[in-house]
Amino acid sequence: METEQIKAFFQNDRFAANAGVKLLEVREGYAKASLTITPEHLNAGGRTQGGALFTLADLALAAAANAHGTLAFSLSSHITFLRGSQQGDTLIAEARERYIGRTTGCYQIDITNQEGKLLATFESSVFRMNDKLPFATAPTD
Repeated sequence: METEQIKAFFQNDRFAANAGVKLLEVREGYAKASLTITPEHLNAGGRTQGGALFTLADLALAAAANAHGTLAFSLSSHITFLRGSQQGDTLIAEARERYIGRTTGCYQIDITNQEGKLLATFESSVFRMNDKLPFATAPTD
C-alpha cells in the first residue's frame, strides 16, 4: 500500500491527532511518529504522562501493522518506562515488525527523545482482519 494512502488513513485517528502525534514515515512493517511535549502532556509531577507515550507508540504500531494493506487491531500491548521526559522534548517512536503471520503480527516500538536516549519500549501483538484498506470510516462530529 502507498505511504501517502496510509498517512491519509491515519488522519482519521483523531485521538492521536488531538494529542499532537504526527506520522513521519511508514512502510510495510515499519513506521515512525513524533510528539513534541507541551504542558497538556504533563502529569502532576511535571513529567510526560504515560498515556501520551502510549498514544505515540500506539499510532506508530498501527501504521506499521496496517501498512500491509489490511486492517489490523492490537490484541495486547505492554509498555516499559525507562526514563522521564518533560515539556519541550520531542519524542520519536519507531515501530518495527518482529513477526508476521497469516492473521497475527508482533511489533517492537522504541521511544527516544531528541538526543536519541531510549525513554520507553512498547511491545504489541495485532490481529489482522480481512478488510482491505483504505477502510471506510463514518465521519463523526
